[in-house]
Amino acid sequence: IGSFVPAQTAQLPIFSHIFTRIGASDDIAGGRSTFMVEMNELARILKNANQTSLVLLDEVGRGTGTNDGLAIAWAASEYLHNNLKAFSLFATHYFELSQLVNSLASARNYHVAAQEEENGLVFYHQVLEGAASKSYGLEVSKLAGLPEEVLKRAKAIFASLEQKQNNSSDIIVDELLNLDLSQISPLEALNFLHQLQNKAYSK
Repeated sequence: IGSFVPAQTAQLPIFSHIFTRIGASDDIAGGRSTFMVEMNELARILKNANQTSLVLLDEVGRGTGTNDGLAIAWAASEYLHNNLKAFSLFATHYFELSQLVNSLASARNYHVAAQEEENGLVFYHQVLEGAASKSYGLEVSKLAGLPEEVLKRAKAIFASLEQKQNNSSDIIVDELLNLDLSQISPLEALNFLHQLQNKAYSK
């Protein structure tokens, strides 16, 4: 099959397969949750894709807890890059995944341009290099027509969650700054880092 490419120039290989994991739906008749459907499809992709495949993934990991979902999305990205070497496009709201460009040689970050203006959020329908600077969930919810009371409450909850996260980060930084490395053994240092990591994951 062929497809129009909306670009002035493009250099793409011929793909032997196109694999997609897009959308969210459960399988009530089959007794499968939305997350199980998602994982079944991801498993099929990871078992069958190869270096001549095109893989399109959208929001992998969103059907479960934040840490679980992030861990699965991270590991799947590494597997696609290191083991399968498949040409992959991975859309996600996990900001942490943007760090993969530091460890995966072929990984690149891109985002869709948007800007908050007086009349609200404006989407420019442009794909730009680099990671997104923030999420626009509240702004999109407003565009979708959520009641003002719900939006106001959501903004208050968001601010509270952000404050708690910042406080947790400050505590971890303080503990690191107060640590006297000359007074602890390598094993104690490792255990200390493990404790800080657990705090970071649970914040």
